Amino acid sequence: MAERALMMEADGITKRILHVGTGELPDFMDGTKATFHYRTMRSNEERTVIDDSRSRGKPMELIIGKKFKLPVWEAIVVSMRQGEVAEFLCDTKHVLVYPMVSKSLRNIAVGKDPLEGQRHCCGIAQLHEHHSLGHCDLDELQKDPQPLIFLIEMLKVEEPGSYRQEAWAMTDEEKLEAVPLIHEEGNQLYKEGKVKEACKRYHDAIACLKNLQVKEKPGDENWMRLDQMITPLLLNYCQCKMLTEEYYEVIEHCTSIISKYNDNVKAYFKRGKAQGAVWNDVEARKDLSTAVKLDPSLAPVVSRELKVLEERMRQKDKEEKVRFKGMFQ
Repeated sequence: MAERALMMEADGITKRILHVGTGELPDFMDGTKATFHYRTMRSNEERTVIDDSRSRGKPMELIIGKKFKLPVWEAIVVSMRQGEVAEFLCDTKHVLVYPMVSKSLRNIAVGKDPLEGQRHCCGIAQLHEHHSLGHCDLDELQKDPQPLIFLIEMLKVEEPGSYRQEAWAMTDEEKLEAVPLIHEEGNQLYKEGKVKEACKRYHDAIACLKNLQVKEKPGDENWMRLDQMITPLLLNYCQCKMLTEEYYEVIEHCTSIISKYNDNVKAYFKRGKAQGAVWNDVEARKDLSTAVKLDPSLAPVVSRELKVLEERMRQKDKEEKVRFKGMFQ
């Protein structure tokens, strides 16, 4: 332990233990998962806080040996016991990429793709991206690199194979392998009536594939193959959103599917139902009619949907007449 501390200090990392952890120092072999809360601070007199995982309500999960974009984090966490709290002052050379890493972590915290902003884009957009990270504090830190302090609280250390890996931390191969399993979990949860949980699993599977898709050129063979894997998952996701009455999201996603696959019966049918639910009578009839043309076997189901729509529109007209009559009396 003392030898490791000396090695870190020689490399420009100073450790100060604030609370001693429990047990022996873990081996931290490749594949070990370290779960910890972190606070990133400038090394100025005010110790200005840049990021704090506790304020976001979600700790960091780091897989040892996965070549995380901020190597110094791996170097410091492998010196910690479970339950330990320590501060690490890291020289500038170790934290030059922190602004980009922070942006990705902030995206993850709000449910966005961690690679957002690093997609295929035009030259002007790329130029803008290179000059701004979309956060003033990170832009400032990128222009003026300096040593940073990391306050780390080690919550849990798990051996390889004893935990479930977060999708964003997987390799490309692991994502592809995980998608069918996540899809099936979503289907099972849906059958059990756990709609919100199923929706989350479908979203996770879509996120895995989208993360792979942004690395391909739109329209190319691999891009299309991934898109065709995304489509059934997105339709399942829309079915969950229908049940939670989030109709405009259903309309948006089904429209995106139809724009690429104009013969997708399920997308027309689901969009038609969602249009009817938000009183878009003409659009609903058009989508449901298209669904029947593409698949005549849907005629009985569509007929029932149209009767429900007619009754809802009739009831709406009646309520509006009463409301307007009261306004003008």
